[in-house]
Amino acid sequence: MTKRIAIVSTLLAGALALSACANTVRGVGRDVGNTVDATGAAVNDVAR
Repeated sequence: MTKRIAIVSTLLAGALALSACANTVRGVGRDVGNTVDATGAAVNDVAR
């Protein structure tokens, strides 16, 4: 029974870690997209 609890706890901790990584990668993607947009806007402002 104790071994079963340890296995389930490990699986749940792994799932939590993977979901945290997915959220971090998604956030980095948004940040990079915003940086590209801001850079493009700045280039357009300078070109005018």
